[in-house]
Amino acid sequence: MSLATRAARGFLRSRAAPPFVVSPPAATRIPNAVRPFHSTQHQRNAKPRNPEPREHPAHELKPPRDFNFGKSPFADFSLKGRVFIVTGGAQGLGLSLAEALVEAGGKVYCLDRQDEPHADYGTAQQRVMPEWGGSLHYRQADVVDTDGLDRVISAIADKNQRLDGVIAAAGINQITPAIEYTVEDINKMLAVNYTGVFVTAQSSARQMLKHKCHGSICLIASMSGFVANHGMLSPVYNSSKAAVIQLSRNLAMEWSPLRGDGSGGIRVNCISPGHILTPMVERNFAEVPGLREEWEGHNMFGRLADTTEFKGAGLFLMSNASTFMTGSNLVIDGGHTAW
Repeated sequence: MSLATRAARGFLRSRAAPPFVVSPPAATRIPNAVRPFHSTQHQRNAKPRNPEPREHPAHELKPPRDFNFGKSPFADFSLKGRVFIVTGGAQGLGLSLAEALVEAGGKVYCLDRQDEPHADYGTAQQRVMPEWGGSLHYRQADVVDTDGLDRVISAIADKNQRLDGVIAAAGINQITPAIEYTVEDINKMLAVNYTGVFVTAQSSARQMLKHKCHGSICLIASMSGFVANHGMLSPVYNSSKAAVIQLSRNLAMEWSPLRGDGSGGIRVNCISPGHILTPMVERNFAEVPGLREEWEGHNMFGRLADTTEFKGAGLFLMSNASTFMTGSNLVIDGGHTAW
């Protein structure tokens, strides 16, 4: 092909092709994920500003701490000279936890609704050894009677001029299908399992703040607060325990910081047990045949817990061994929720 022919064909192609136009650059869009920090969206999603170090009283005030190292074995677990309250302490889990505190040297007041404590309480009192330095006392108080409960807690704190720890162990259960629950039954359950726990913590915190005790509050929740119990229809009980777990986090947020007057520094935590052999649980077994055998197969040990297996956890939370622990939930369920 001659050069003239090639030139002619190139000329014809250039006339047929559309003109090449250079468009101006498109505006660059910034995706939401990388918007500038000063954008409206960022401000809306931003977390509250942390206080400057000089604004936080914890940088000025340090909680008084007993330097127990070397004084005696496990001195951080010693409760000598300290005063404690355990609700639901006439029997069952509450009484076992109270015994642990007495064994460590604490002065412990068990509160329960009965005028006279259960026979198990008398047996526990006989086990108290003088050399422990602790003592066990009983006061009648129903957590549903919130005014009466507050008076009893106030009287104990004023008498001893201190209140170092509280375990809120009072609770009830009712096995009823959700479709059959009455409003009266719901209110009764929540009055004990939630309102009673709340007022126990509230009244105790008032006394700790008043006497400037950097105390510890333990709320007894349950693994039922975050799982549905297979074979047990207890929707209100389970949801009440879920509320207790969340309550502990909120109370810890409010009461754990130290205040300018030296008060505060109150730790609030939960214990969430698995299935325990208690008088309340034994009533559940009487109501639902085969329930015990089913529950025993749900954890990794293949058995139910004894109340004494929670004594160490209760002592840990009430003692100096847990001074940096607050807003936490100790799950002790034999591996039930770990499957």
